[in-house]
Amino acid sequence: MPRAKSPTRATLRLLPASWRGVATKRQIAVILCLALAAIVWFSPPPATWRHENYLASGSSQIPQPATDIVTSRKAPNPSQWLLQNSNDKHALSKTGMFRTWTGLGARNRPRAALISLVRNSELDGIVQSMRQLEFHWNHKYQYPWVFFNDEPFNDEFKAATQNLTSAQCYYETLPDEHWSLPDWIDEGRFMNSLEYLGAIGVGKGWMISYRHMCRWNSGFFYKHPRLKDFDWYWRVEPDVHFFCDINYDVFRFMRDNSMKYGFNMNILDDARSFPSLWSRTRSFINAHPELIHPEADLDWLLDAHNGGEYNNCQFFSNFEVGDLRYFRGEANERYFDWLDRGGGFFYERFGDAPIHTLSVAMFVPKREIWYFRDIGYQHDINR
Repeated sequence: MPRAKSPTRATLRLLPASWRGVATKRQIAVILCLALAAIVWFSPPPATWRHENYLASGSSQIPQPATDIVTSRKAPNPSQWLLQNSNDKHALSKTGMFRTWTGLGARNRPRAALISLVRNSELDGIVQSMRQLEFHWNHKYQYPWVFFNDEPFNDEFKAATQNLTSAQCYYETLPDEHWSLPDWIDEGRFMNSLEYLGAIGVGKGWMISYRHMCRWNSGFFYKHPRLKDFDWYWRVEPDVHFFCDINYDVFRFMRDNSMKYGFNMNILDDARSFPSLWSRTRSFINAHPELIHPEADLDWLLDAHNGGEYNNCQFFSNFEVGDLRYFRGEANERYFDWLDRGGGFFYERFGDAPIHTLSVAMFVPKREIWYFRDIGYQHDINR
């Protein structure tokens, strides 16, 4: 059997002929070790080594992580979420002797509610809205309904609405301080405003209750004690239509993708109803620049051909899905208080739609605002 060649002999053949006579085995081994050390020394370290060395160096500048490092938290991907969580993946199902709600949707469920400011006299309108939203969505998800009124709900209203859903219903009366004239408002000036706006044809400009409603929807709804145990809301008005099945958990979508505000349509409103809104907003920005989000985008709301004035575009707030914690936050609260103290809800007819729009534009980055283009929606007043 032929003898295997020694590695040292094979290495000798790689050396120049003039070296073969003088190089010993030990010298060859030393050369090989030095060559291996040089390769290790001059080779670039793996990306994870580079990252650890930066952290250990105590450098005052934090480097950008290498692209091949997987971060512990990925940025939300709403489109991917919809692909993975549609087909009613989180819908509830009834099981057991007592027909309790179970299923994947019962786990880690968002603290959310459907809310509506509605009168007893609007029963037919809210029945229309509830019937369609329950049929197309909420019968599968069973989120509670919270109804608000400046007067107590009667038994007819309660019986009719509870009969439309298997979810819990709450019936709340608003605190007097949320539906009354603040002590800093000049009542005479307020009455003059009602007469003037009514005379020039501003929609609902003459209605006292409409001013209270706009003010409550702008800055008080999220303060109501009933909502203290909820993080998310979906506003539902009387006389609205939902045309299509919704096959995913809207609240879970908002939460899992770190959304703050969701809308369905934009509208233009009558600028005569809030002539001072933009000037007051500008003064707020100048007084509190620290509250404006670094990624705030107001450009789409400003008219470049009219000196950068507000173009009156606004989210149609009669449909909105939002994060109650955002509205309770310092920035939004201080903005609302700034406007409220200026009297715009009573001396003019400030609406909740432009105020929510400007608030979201100032304090929320675009990536945390969602357009629900897949929800077929219509409000009878906006046909």
